Amino acid sequence: MSAGTGLTKVALPTARVLTIAGSDSGGGAGIQADLKTMLAHGVHGMSAITAVTAQNSVGVQGIWSLPTEAVEAQFRSVVDDIGVDAVKTGMLGSREMVECVAGLLAGLDPAIPIVVDPVCASKHGDPLIDEDAVAALRSRLLPVATVVTPNLGEAALLTGTGMETPPPELAARLLAFGSSWVLVKGGHSVGDPVDHLTDGVEQHAFAAPRADNRHTHGTGCTLASALACQLALGLDVVSATAAAKDYITGAIAAGFALGSGIGPVDHFWRQRHG
Repeated sequence: MSAGTGLTKVALPTARVLTIAGSDSGGGAGIQADLKTMLAHGVHGMSAITAVTAQNSVGVQGIWSLPTEAVEAQFRSVVDDIGVDAVKTGMLGSREMVECVAGLLAGLDPAIPIVVDPVCASKHGDPLIDEDAVAALRSRLLPVATVVTPNLGEAALLTGTGMETPPPELAARLLAFGSSWVLVKGGHSVGDPVDHLTDGVEQHAFAAPRADNRHTHGTGCTLASALACQLALGLDVVSATAAAKDYITGAIAAGFALGSGIGPVDHFWRQRHG
């Protein structure tokens, strides 16, 4: 017990994970989902906010991008003083922002894992990136990524192919842009979702039963953040992906109604249900 407080002293988290992404005012995705995921994994979460959205369970009502100078200042404040053990990127929105973030990440120690979630649209289909930014993702951001985590739609957009292209082929095409690993998520496929992970040599498939639950807001952000947490805690990419897949599967199954539309996944399902 700490003297005079009546509180039990616990060990402080040691792994430090930075998310560079947009804010979701509804709390289900973006920075809010990232930080909840990091807390659930017992790491210290930090943020560099790229944009503010007015967003709820039925859609995105407005987006306001921050200046790149503000994002760079947030990044430098965190990295230069606190340090990072892993970085996750999410909504970047514009070519200028993608190039800014890619330049900052290129200056990190190459041993620091970087998880890129190439966010292109919200759960409701609202666009969150412009066309010039997609080209910058390919040429500037993917080459510095340890793992890139597109869903089928994002993989098709980045590769210029259709969503009917087999996920292993999509992953192989994405690897050509320079990331170390690609994880193509199968949540938008028919039947039980299967995620495909490859580095061009190894091939891994992560399957899970599809939950009978429409409250799935924040799945992409949450999976990428869980993966970054596991990498920061020292797991290799394959083991970290397996652990992140297990976490998001439980979070989706426990997703709950919030508002009148699509509710969020439950980031604290393990704490609530054991």
